[in-house]
Amino acid sequence: MRLATVLGTNGPVAVVERADGRFIVLDGEGRPYGDVGALLRAPGDWRESANRARVAVPANCPTLRPVLEPGAVVCVGLNYRKHVLEMGRQLPTVPTYFAKLPRALTNPNTSIIMPSDSPAVDYEGELAVVIGKGGRNIASSNAWDAVAGVTLLNDVSMRDWQKRSIQFFAGKTWEECTPFGPAVVTLDELPDLGSREIVTRVSGAERQRSPIADLIFDVPTLIADLSRIISLRPGDLIATGTPGGVGEGMKPPSYLQPGDSVEISLEGIGVLRNTFERAV
Repeated sequence: MRLATVLGTNGPVAVVERADGRFIVLDGEGRPYGDVGALLRAPGDWRESANRARVAVPANCPTLRPVLEPGAVVCVGLNYRKHVLEMGRQLPTVPTYFAKLPRALTNPNTSIIMPSDSPAVDYEGELAVVIGKGGRNIASSNAWDAVAGVTLLNDVSMRDWQKRSIQFFAGKTWEECTPFGPAVVTLDELPDLGSREIVTRVSGAERQRSPIADLIFDVPTLIADLSRIISLRPGDLIATGTPGGVGEGMKPPSYLQPGDSVEISLEGIGVLRNTFERAV
């Protein structure tokens, strides 16, 4: 099942994307859900609501909106060996976490406005996990049961701001600079997720490619660890880290320029595509 949020005639609505390309509105007992997060947080089994979807979105309303507004956005740094080494770090023995504010997130397929005072804007293609059931102290053996599905995320990073201090926050949570989507795909459609490759291309040139199985700390490990710290709630987002090949790791560094496009893809999820422009 592919869950997305589109701009309908009366505002954003959560939809199921069918194989024929139609978007079918999710019916929340007579009212559409405002986004996929509202579906996940509603009482009852969200899958039953998704299976009840019957009404097609008008053909003139396919514009993708942010899939959901998470209560928490937790990011994992340094979680692919090649990326750790290209950044000159030691391989971690425990996960490295940092947080983004939800207002850092933005639409798939939109233009990202790069800060005028940061010449070091970088891309990071990532698999992101959307929490469905959630909970506290989740065992790694049960972790996938807590997941609604997965999507793609570009952890756009202002490297100069990121390096102002030992904390990542300033360079990682720039407002409306972290696109994610295009859809949340349920795990039954991705039975071999670990063997599938996440690929990032900048203006057509491949920069990143790695199977998800190369994660240092896999999804069950991350969910078990995080749920000891906080209760994971429906709609929370976990960005699992980026492979090697970021602009910062190149010699010399190769940052994004106005007019660049970044495409992050994973078979079964689709393509997260954004263009980049410089603020006036």
